[in-house]
Amino acid sequence: MKRLALDHMTVVDTTPIQLAQAAHGAGCDAMCLFMEPMDVLPLMPKFDLYGDRAARAEVRRVMDDLGVTLDLAYPFTLSGRTDVAAFATAMDCAAQLGAGLLNALVYDREPARRIETFGRFCDMAQQFGLRVAVEFYPPSRIGSLAAALDLVSAIDRPGRVGVNVDLLHLMRSGGSISGLAAAPCEYVLYGQVADGPALSPANAEAEASSERMLCGQGAFDVAGFVRALPVGCPLSVEIPRNHAVEAESVAVRAQHAVDSARAAMG
Repeated sequence: MKRLALDHMTVVDTTPIQLAQAAHGAGCDAMCLFMEPMDVLPLMPKFDLYGDRAARAEVRRVMDDLGVTLDLAYPFTLSGRTDVAAFATAMDCAAQLGAGLLNALVYDREPARRIETFGRFCDMAQQFGLRVAVEFYPPSRIGSLAAALDLVSAIDRPGRVGVNVDLLHLMRSGGSISGLAAAPCEYVLYGQVADGPALSPANAEAEASSERMLCGQGAFDVAGFVRALPVGCPLSVEIPRNHAVEAESVAVRAQHAVDSARAAMG
């Protein structure tokens, strides 16, 4: 059975401990965690892992007790005004929680500065023993798989700095599964599955953040996507369905998402 992680976006209305419990209950060995709540995710409850080290330690204890590890740590957003040093607390938190990767979104418009800032971010992550994955996202300045590969190739730390490939973003950016299969394996560090219609909806950002389809309900080749990832590449289920929050419990939404992914992968 393919190892899967449960992404926080799939059950966005959970605290970190509730996310770990939901991941375990759905048969996942890992999770992808927002280490702080964000205004753009209003359904996410308030919690404080950065300032409350006891709360942070309790999350790690629960994870260890359940056998759930942390694959991806969010949020790390790099812009033209980013002070990389300001990420020290977040990186310390991610390291304490045993994060496999820091997930970075890049919005800096200036190419040379973008590479320089991202390089310093990767240097700092390495000081905490952490690896980095760039998530390409069409509204960001790294909007495609090709752009993400160019960025991580400039840093030249294969296996430690690479790309997080979200199937929805791959499709919405005009990418292809054949293009993913041809990408250098050492730079593809993570994959995320969801489904969607062949044609992008009018509000693509809302689709990405709150209204994705369960695997098998849309037009994406989920099984082909998983086969195109490098052997052993970790994978998560990122299927936010905010319309279902009131109708389905956290446990039911998590189980539906995970079951759909397993069925679609074959």
